[in-house]
Amino acid sequence: MLTLSTHLLGLQLSLACCCWALACQEVESSPDFSLPGDYIIAGLFPLHGESPGVRRKPEVTLCDRPNNFSGHGYHLFQAMRLAIEQINNSTSLLPNVTLGYELYDVCSESAVVYAVLSVLTPRGMRHIEIHQNLSYFSPKVVAVIGPDTTSHAATAAAMLSPFLVPVISYEASSMMLSAKRQYPSFLRMIPSDKNQVKTMVLLLQRFGWVWISLVGSNGDYGQLGVQELEEQASRKGICIAFKGIMPYSARAGDEKMRGMIHDLAQVRTTVVVVYAGRQLAKVFFESVVLAKLTDKVWVASADWAISSHITEMPGIRDIGTVLGVAIQQRVVLGLKDFEEAYVRADKGVLRSCPQGSWCSSNQLCRKCWTFTRDKMPTLGTFSMSSAYSSYRAVYAVAYGLHQLLGCPSGACSAGLVYPWQLLQQIQKDNLTFNNHGNLLGGYDIITWDWSGPEWSFRVIGSSTWSPVRLDINKTKIQWHRKNNQVPKSVCNKNCSKGYRRMVTGVHHCCFTCVSCEAGTFLNESDLYHCQPCGKEEWAPQGSQTCFPRTVVFLTWHNPISWVLLAANTLLLLLLGGTAGLFAWHFDTPVVKSAGGRLCFLMLGSLAVGSCSLYCFFGEPTLSTCLLRLAPFALGFTIFLSCLTIRSFQLVFIFKFSAKVPTFYHAWVQNHGAGLFVVLSSMAQLLICLSWLVVWTPLPTREYEHFPQLVVLECTQANSLGFILSFAYNGLLSVSAFACSYLGKDLPENYNEAKCVTFSLLLNFVSWITFFTTASVYQGRYLPIVNVLAVLSSLCGGFSGYFLPKCYVILRRPDLNSTEHFQASIQDYTRRWGST
Repeated sequence: MLTLSTHLLGLQLSLACCCWALACQEVESSPDFSLPGDYIIAGLFPLHGESPGVRRKPEVTLCDRPNNFSGHGYHLFQAMRLAIEQINNSTSLLPNVTLGYELYDVCSESAVVYAVLSVLTPRGMRHIEIHQNLSYFSPKVVAVIGPDTTSHAATAAAMLSPFLVPVISYEASSMMLSAKRQYPSFLRMIPSDKNQVKTMVLLLQRFGWVWISLVGSNGDYGQLGVQELEEQASRKGICIAFKGIMPYSARAGDEKMRGMIHDLAQVRTTVVVVYAGRQLAKVFFESVVLAKLTDKVWVASADWAISSHITEMPGIRDIGTVLGVAIQQRVVLGLKDFEEAYVRADKGVLRSCPQGSWCSSNQLCRKCWTFTRDKMPTLGTFSMSSAYSSYRAVYAVAYGLHQLLGCPSGACSAGLVYPWQLLQQIQKDNLTFNNHGNLLGGYDIITWDWSGPEWSFRVIGSSTWSPVRLDINKTKIQWHRKNNQVPKSVCNKNCSKGYRRMVTGVHHCCFTCVSCEAGTFLNESDLYHCQPCGKEEWAPQGSQTCFPRTVVFLTWHNPISWVLLAANTLLLLLLGGTAGLFAWHFDTPVVKSAGGRLCFLMLGSLAVGSCSLYCFFGEPTLSTCLLRLAPFALGFTIFLSCLTIRSFQLVFIFKFSAKVPTFYHAWVQNHGAGLFVVLSSMAQLLICLSWLVVWTPLPTREYEHFPQLVVLECTQANSLGFILSFAYNGLLSVSAFACSYLGKDLPENYNEAKCVTFSLLLNFVSWITFFTTASVYQGRYLPIVNVLAVLSSLCGGFSGYFLPKCYVILRRPDLNSTEHFQASIQDYTRRWGST
């Protein structure tokens, strides 16, 4: 986008031409502001400031105002003259070729247009002839040094770009001038503001300043800089609490400035970034001093960071601490002596300005010369830095001519040089310029120092690129506070560890602190959101990190495991011992009445269930999950089936065999007891196979119930196959209980109602307890409850049915006789017959 001055180019051309025609043609050129040579370089310098006030009508701004003389511009053009004098005296850079110059005072846009029109005029001509092919257009100058500000540089670059005349600025740093499409011939001897903004943002980050105010000046330099700084600062998490732009017409203490200072004082920011040109920065700080706004940290842009324009103001030392970004300091050796010699030299007889004319720096007049001679300004650090840029710009042109004219061979071939040819040679200097025509350099980071009798600045670091890097020695900074601590500039204090920031307003820098919930943690990369921990991790409330979960399962070495394993092993030994005891006394009445061979099937089924308990210990695997409960369910079904049919047969023999002899004989002949056991067991086998195939118990990791644990378990408690299997066993238990209850009045040796009732009741209680626990608790101890339920069922079945018989065999052999059993049957027969 072109600047406003470029849009008004036509008007300015007309005004400048009028000025040139009416006021300037009668005055001879001064030998001090122009020098003939083989190749002419134009210099555009601000020798006078633009007249203050708002224009009421279109007019050309006059630059020869004695009371508005700019010592800064004076040093710039003297540096250019010194460089050309050194080059012309050199025997190696441009031998047998001389450089000339024409210097112009550019205090305004119209003055810039006048200067550009002047340099575009070919030698020996009084007008400009523009042909269709601009490549062969030959103005009287081969390059232009300057101008200073962004708006002036944009005007000059826009006018000279069609002719590809190199424009090398010594102070214009705006990012807009890097656009090669609009300004293809523009180069500069200072870095682009883009890197300055990056440096300032890094400076704010280095000190932790995230709540700042931002003040800029009207115009391309200030407004584009403020816009870029706001964008980059926002991306880095820095909040702009206040932003203000000073208009061109601003004056210290006027209504606009009082309002800006008042708003600035109202926001709670310690740090204020002032991105402004020197003139408006002075107005701003005059208003700051008037309002007695102190105890701040002021971050200065390069245009005013070390300018005496600001530092000589009364009361400026009380505003606080000033940090700034400044062009790296360079010294033009011999410049001071050169200026002093210029003043002392005998300039001949000077005549007064012609009546009705105006004195420009391109003309010889007594008033201009007397002012320069009597009031030569002091060469300050800021002026020296800019003067070095002007000095180096001349050498950049000379090096380009050196290559273009074939000077490396020892003698230059002087001839016609078109501006575009010189531009190509200058742009080839990759050690000086990048592809956008910007200087490859860096910045100094400075702080103002009031410790001595006069102001000075101290270099505390530097900035280099690319990428932009910042190096600061914080110990060199003398802060304005008594404890010399780094001032804080935040909307809220940082939250405690484990507390996230919850934004309470428009700016994310203003927040309240909220503790992170359990299972989440606060990552330092994102202070506004708590991050969830991974599945294998946990975190307490208000945590900054996650911890590994403890993996738990029923291990072999756990003390509870030892108890359960010992009890189960003891049960297996008892089962094996009972089987041996029954085999040894197989022909005795007790064994035969207990079921004979059926007893071994019952003992074996209980042993199978007992062996499945070992699969509950250790880390769950697919095989152990498959063998945990299915073998027990099938084995216990066999046991219950035998128990049921054993009770049923005793009741049927004693009570119903005489009444239904046909059914009894059919039952015996067709092995009804064995058939029932087989069919019942087959039904449970089918249920278990369906369970293992359709609802396969798999090893799983449970994360939900214990935030600090990962529970290794098998998926089984909620499966339909598991429920069907144990429901079937429950049905058999009820059947066994019913049959044993019907035989409660059988002969004493055959009456097992009490023992069976006890064992079945223990079985019911065990599994009801387990299912109730599983419905409300899923955790690391549930396998222990499961083992206890299985072990209780097995122990209940064994103790209720086999232990009484073992007692008779071992301790009461008198009851294990045929006579005792016959007497018991006869007694039952008599009682049954009498009833």
